[in-house]
Amino acid sequence: MKWPAMGYVRAASLPDLWSVLAQHGAAAQIIAGGQTLLATLAFRLSEPGMLVDITRIPELRGISITGGALRIGALTRHAELGRDALVAQHAPLLTDAVPLIAHPAIRNRGTIGGSLAYADPAAELPACIVALDAVVVTASAAGERRIPARDFFTDLLQTALNPGEIIAAVEIPLAERQSAIQEVARRSGDYAMAGLAAALRLEGGRVVAPRLVYFGVGTGPVLAARACAALEGRALDAASIATAQAALGEDLDPPQDLHGPSEMKRHLARVLTGRVLNGILNPSEIAA
Repeated sequence: MKWPAMGYVRAASLPDLWSVLAQHGAAAQIIAGGQTLLATLAFRLSEPGMLVDITRIPELRGISITGGALRIGALTRHAELGRDALVAQHAPLLTDAVPLIAHPAIRNRGTIGGSLAYADPAAELPACIVALDAVVVTASAAGERRIPARDFFTDLLQTALNPGEIIAAVEIPLAERQSAIQEVARRSGDYAMAGLAAALRLEGGRVVAPRLVYFGVGTGPVLAARACAALEGRALDAASIATAQAALGEDLDPPQDLHGPSEMKRHLARVLTGRVLNGILNPSEIAA
Protein backbone atom coordinates (compact mmCIF):
# COMPACT_ATOMS: atom_id res chain seq x y z
CA MET A 1 0.00 0.00 0.00
CA LYS A 2 1.31 3.48 -0.85
CA TRP A 3 1.62 6.34 1.58
CA PRO A 4 -1.11 8.98 1.59
CA ALA A 5 -0.33 12.32 -0.05
CA MET A 6 1.14 14.80 2.43
CA GLY A 7 3.37 17.83 2.76
CA TYR A 8 6.78 18.02 4.40
CA VAL A 9 8.55 20.73 6.37
CA ARG A 10 11.77 20.69 8.43
CA ALA A 11 11.82 22.70 11.64
CA ALA A 12 15.16 24.35 12.42
CA SER A 13 14.51 25.27 16.07
CA LEU A 14 11.90 24.88 18.79
CA PRO A 15 10.31 28.30 18.04
CA ASP A 16 10.16 27.27 14.40
CA LEU A 17 8.48 24.00 15.40
CA TRP A 18 5.81 25.75 17.48
CA SER A 19 5.06 28.03 14.54
CA VAL A 20 4.67 25.09 12.15
CA LEU A 21 2.45 23.16 14.57
CA ALA A 22 0.27 26.20 15.15
CA GLN A 23 -0.10 26.68 11.40
CA HIS A 24 -1.06 23.07 10.59
CA GLY A 25 -2.82 22.01 13.78
CA ALA A 26 -4.09 18.43 13.96
CA ALA A 27 -2.92 17.74 10.39
CA ALA A 28 0.75 17.93 11.49
CA GLN A 29 2.67 14.78 12.41
CA ILE A 30 6.16 14.96 13.89
CA ILE A 31 8.83 12.67 12.45
CA ALA A 32 12.28 11.98 13.91
CA GLY A 33 13.67 8.46 13.40
CA GLY A 34 10.42 7.38 11.79
CA GLN A 35 10.80 3.71 12.70
CA THR A 36 7.19 3.45 13.87
CA LEU A 37 5.62 6.21 11.83
CA LEU A 38 6.83 4.95 8.44
CA ALA A 39 5.17 1.59 9.03
CA THR A 40 1.87 3.20 10.04
CA LEU A 41 1.99 5.39 6.93
CA ALA A 42 2.54 2.35 4.73
CA PHE A 43 -0.58 0.67 6.15
CA ARG A 44 -2.60 3.92 6.11
CA LEU A 45 -2.93 3.76 9.88
CA SER A 46 -1.66 7.36 9.89
CA GLU A 47 -2.71 9.94 7.32
CA PRO A 48 -1.17 13.28 8.30
CA GLY A 49 -1.50 16.30 6.10
CA MET A 50 2.00 17.53 6.95
CA LEU A 51 5.12 15.72 8.14
CA VAL A 52 7.18 17.91 10.45
CA ASP A 53 10.84 16.85 10.59
CA ILE A 54 12.50 17.69 13.93
CA THR A 55 15.87 16.00 13.32
CA ARG A 56 17.76 19.32 12.91
CA ILE A 57 16.61 20.91 16.17
CA PRO A 58 19.79 21.31 18.28
CA GLU A 59 17.94 21.65 21.62
CA LEU A 60 16.81 18.02 21.32
CA ARG A 61 20.31 16.58 20.94
CA GLY A 62 23.17 15.67 23.22
CA ILE A 63 24.02 13.58 26.27
CA SER A 64 25.41 15.39 29.31
CA ILE A 65 25.53 15.60 33.10
CA THR A 66 23.23 18.43 34.17
CA GLY A 67 22.11 19.32 37.68
CA GLY A 68 22.89 15.95 39.22
CA ALA A 69 21.27 13.99 36.42
CA LEU A 70 22.21 12.30 33.18
CA ARG A 71 20.32 14.21 30.48
CA ILE A 72 19.67 12.39 27.21
CA GLY A 73 18.26 14.43 24.34
CA ALA A 74 15.15 13.04 22.68
CA LEU A 75 16.87 12.76 19.28
CA THR A 76 19.54 10.41 20.63
CA ARG A 77 19.46 7.35 18.40
CA HIS A 78 19.45 3.89 19.94
CA ALA A 79 22.89 3.13 18.51
CA GLU A 80 24.29 6.33 20.06
CA LEU A 81 22.74 5.38 23.38
CA GLY A 82 24.43 1.99 23.24
CA ARG A 83 27.94 3.33 22.72
CA ASP A 84 27.94 6.51 24.81
CA ALA A 85 30.45 6.52 27.68
CA LEU A 86 28.31 8.65 30.02
CA VAL A 87 25.35 6.33 29.56
CA ALA A 88 27.54 3.28 30.19
CA GLN A 89 28.86 4.86 33.39
CA HIS A 90 25.66 6.27 34.87
CA ALA A 91 22.84 4.25 33.29
CA PRO A 92 24.27 0.91 32.11
CA LEU A 93 20.74 -0.50 32.07
CA LEU A 94 20.20 1.50 28.87
CA THR A 95 23.47 0.27 27.40
CA ASP A 96 22.38 -3.31 28.09
CA ALA A 97 18.92 -2.70 26.61
CA VAL A 98 20.08 -1.42 23.23
CA PRO A 99 21.16 -4.79 21.74
CA LEU A 100 17.66 -6.12 22.52
CA ILE A 101 15.97 -3.42 20.41
CA ALA A 102 14.93 -4.77 17.01
CA HIS A 103 17.77 -4.87 14.45
CA PRO A 104 20.85 -2.71 13.68
CA ALA A 105 19.11 -0.80 10.88
CA ILE A 106 16.37 0.27 13.27
CA ARG A 107 18.81 1.05 16.09
CA ASN A 108 20.70 3.33 13.70
CA ARG A 109 17.58 5.41 12.96
CA GLY A 110 15.19 5.07 15.89
CA THR A 111 15.36 7.62 18.74
CA ILE A 112 14.77 7.36 22.45
CA GLY A 113 12.17 10.13 22.23
CA GLY A 114 10.28 8.29 19.52
CA SER A 115 10.27 5.03 21.47
CA LEU A 116 8.94 6.71 24.59
CA ALA A 117 6.32 8.75 22.73
CA TYR A 118 4.96 5.71 20.91
CA ALA A 119 4.82 3.79 24.22
CA ASP A 120 4.67 0.27 22.87
CA PRO A 121 4.04 -1.96 25.91
CA ALA A 122 6.60 -4.53 24.68
CA ALA A 123 9.39 -1.99 24.11
CA GLU A 124 12.50 -1.98 26.28
CA LEU A 125 13.25 1.73 26.80
CA PRO A 126 9.96 2.72 28.47
CA ALA A 127 10.50 0.01 31.10
CA CYS A 128 14.12 1.07 31.57
CA ILE A 129 13.36 4.70 32.32
CA VAL A 130 10.69 3.71 34.84
CA ALA A 131 13.18 1.33 36.49
CA LEU A 132 15.73 4.15 36.66
CA ASP A 133 13.16 6.54 38.20
CA ALA A 134 13.78 8.99 35.36
CA VAL A 135 11.99 12.20 34.50
CA VAL A 136 10.62 12.90 31.02
CA VAL A 137 11.19 16.53 30.06
CA THR A 138 8.58 17.78 27.62
CA ALA A 139 8.42 21.02 25.64
CA SER A 140 5.67 23.02 23.98
CA ALA A 141 4.95 26.61 23.05
CA ALA A 142 3.79 27.07 26.67
CA GLY A 143 7.14 25.94 28.09
CA GLU A 144 8.63 22.84 29.72
CA ARG A 145 7.05 20.20 31.89
CA ARG A 146 8.78 17.52 33.94
CA ILE A 147 6.88 14.25 34.26
CA PRO A 148 8.08 11.32 36.38
CA ALA A 149 8.53 8.33 34.09
CA ARG A 150 6.21 6.25 36.28
CA ASP A 151 3.38 8.70 35.43
CA PHE A 152 4.24 9.22 31.77
CA PHE A 153 2.77 6.01 30.31
CA THR A 154 -0.97 6.20 30.84
CA ASP A 155 -2.50 3.36 28.78
CA LEU A 156 -1.96 1.24 25.69
CA LEU A 157 0.08 3.39 23.26
CA GLN A 158 -0.88 6.47 25.28
CA THR A 159 1.21 8.93 27.26
CA ALA A 160 0.84 12.10 29.30
CA LEU A 161 1.91 14.24 26.31
CA ASN A 162 -0.54 17.03 25.51
CA PRO A 163 -1.41 18.12 21.95
CA GLY A 164 1.40 20.29 20.59
CA GLU A 165 3.89 18.91 23.13
CA ILE A 166 7.01 16.85 22.41
CA ILE A 167 9.60 14.97 24.43
CA ALA A 168 12.72 17.12 24.73
CA ALA A 169 14.88 14.91 26.94
CA VAL A 170 15.06 12.23 29.58
CA GLU A 171 16.83 12.92 32.87
CA ILE A 172 18.10 10.06 35.02
CA PRO A 173 19.19 10.82 38.60
CA LEU A 174 22.82 10.01 39.31
CA ALA A 175 22.89 7.20 41.86
CA GLU A 176 24.80 4.09 42.75
CA ARG A 177 22.63 1.18 41.64
CA GLN A 178 22.81 -2.27 40.19
CA SER A 179 20.67 -3.07 37.21
CA ALA A 180 19.90 -5.71 34.62
CA ILE A 181 17.48 -6.39 31.78
CA GLN A 182 16.33 -9.63 30.20
CA GLU A 183 13.51 -10.61 27.90
CA VAL A 184 11.97 -13.60 26.14
CA ALA A 185 11.25 -13.23 22.42
CA ARG A 186 10.47 -15.77 19.72
CA ARG A 187 13.34 -14.55 17.55
CA SER A 188 16.18 -12.09 17.95
CA GLY A 189 14.84 -8.65 17.09
CA ASP A 190 11.17 -9.46 17.79
CA TYR A 191 9.19 -7.58 20.38
CA ALA A 192 9.38 -9.23 23.78
CA MET A 193 6.77 -11.77 24.84
CA ALA A 194 7.79 -10.70 28.35
CA GLY A 195 10.69 -8.73 29.74
CA LEU A 196 12.07 -7.27 32.97
CA ALA A 197 14.17 -4.16 33.59
CA ALA A 198 15.37 -4.01 37.19
CA ALA A 199 17.35 -1.55 39.29
CA LEU A 200 18.19 -1.67 42.99
CA ARG A 201 20.84 -0.83 45.58
CA LEU A 202 22.53 -3.24 47.96
CA GLU A 203 23.46 -1.64 51.27
CA GLY A 204 24.94 -3.85 53.98
CA GLY A 205 23.86 -6.85 51.96
CA ARG A 206 20.22 -5.75 51.94
CA VAL A 207 18.05 -4.54 49.09
CA VAL A 208 17.18 -0.84 49.01
CA ALA A 209 14.74 0.86 46.61
CA PRO A 210 14.15 -2.07 44.24
CA ARG A 211 12.33 -1.26 41.01
CA LEU A 212 11.17 -4.26 38.99
CA VAL A 213 9.52 -3.08 35.79
CA TYR A 214 7.98 -5.60 33.41
CA PHE A 215 7.23 -5.10 29.73
CA GLY A 216 5.18 -7.10 27.25
CA VAL A 217 2.77 -8.10 30.02
CA GLY A 218 0.38 -5.14 30.24
CA THR A 219 -0.75 -1.94 28.57
CA GLY A 220 2.59 -0.29 29.34
CA PRO A 221 5.57 -0.69 31.67
CA VAL A 222 4.40 -2.35 34.88
CA LEU A 223 6.19 -1.43 38.11
CA ALA A 224 5.57 -4.48 40.32
CA ALA A 225 4.86 -2.83 43.68
CA ARG A 226 4.25 -6.02 45.68
CA ALA A 227 7.30 -7.80 44.31
CA CYS A 228 9.41 -4.74 45.11
CA ALA A 229 8.01 -4.63 48.64
CA ALA A 230 8.89 -8.32 49.04
CA LEU A 231 12.55 -7.45 48.39
CA GLU A 232 12.85 -4.14 50.26
CA GLY A 233 15.13 -4.39 53.28
CA ARG A 234 15.86 -8.09 52.80
CA ALA A 235 19.01 -9.91 51.82
CA LEU A 236 19.00 -10.77 48.13
CA ASP A 237 18.92 -14.54 48.32
CA ALA A 238 16.91 -17.54 47.22
CA ALA A 239 14.17 -16.91 49.78
CA SER A 240 13.60 -13.24 48.95
CA ILE A 241 13.67 -13.94 45.23
CA ALA A 242 11.06 -16.68 45.64
CA THR A 243 8.89 -14.29 47.67
CA ALA A 244 9.14 -11.65 44.95
CA GLN A 245 8.23 -14.22 42.30
CA ALA A 246 5.16 -15.27 44.28
CA ALA A 247 4.06 -11.65 44.69
CA LEU A 248 3.83 -11.22 40.93
CA GLY A 249 0.50 -13.04 40.99
CA GLU A 250 -0.99 -9.84 42.44
CA ASP A 251 1.15 -7.40 40.47
CA LEU A 252 0.59 -8.66 36.94
CA ASP A 253 -2.62 -9.20 34.99
CA PRO A 254 -1.30 -9.67 31.45
CA PRO A 255 -3.76 -9.81 28.58
CA GLN A 256 -3.87 -12.85 26.36
CA ASP A 257 -2.30 -12.17 22.98
CA LEU A 258 -0.92 -13.94 19.91
CA HIS A 259 2.00 -15.26 21.97
CA GLY A 260 -0.15 -17.11 24.47
CA PRO A 261 -2.49 -16.90 27.48
CA SER A 262 -2.13 -14.73 30.56
CA GLU A 263 -0.73 -17.48 32.76
CA MET A 264 2.07 -18.13 30.28
CA LYS A 265 3.12 -14.49 30.54
CA ARG A 266 2.98 -14.60 34.34
CA HIS A 267 5.16 -17.72 34.20
CA LEU A 268 7.67 -15.94 31.95
CA ALA A 269 7.69 -12.97 34.33
CA ARG A 270 8.49 -15.24 37.27
CA VAL A 271 11.28 -16.94 35.31
CA LEU A 272 12.75 -13.59 34.29
CA THR A 273 12.60 -12.38 37.89
CA GLY A 274 14.74 -15.30 38.95
CA ARG A 275 17.19 -14.82 36.11
CA VAL A 276 17.61 -11.08 36.58
CA LEU A 277 17.91 -11.10 40.37
CA ASN A 278 20.20 -14.13 40.34
CA GLY A 279 22.37 -12.26 37.87
CA ILE A 280 22.79 -9.46 40.40
CA LEU A 281 23.84 -11.93 43.10
CA ASN A 282 27.39 -13.02 43.75
CA PRO A 283 27.83 -16.20 41.67
CA SER A 284 28.36 -18.27 44.82
CA GLU A 285 24.90 -17.19 46.07
CA ILE A 286 22.87 -17.83 42.92
CA ALA A 287 19.44 -19.16 43.77
CA ALA A 288 17.74 -22.02 42.00
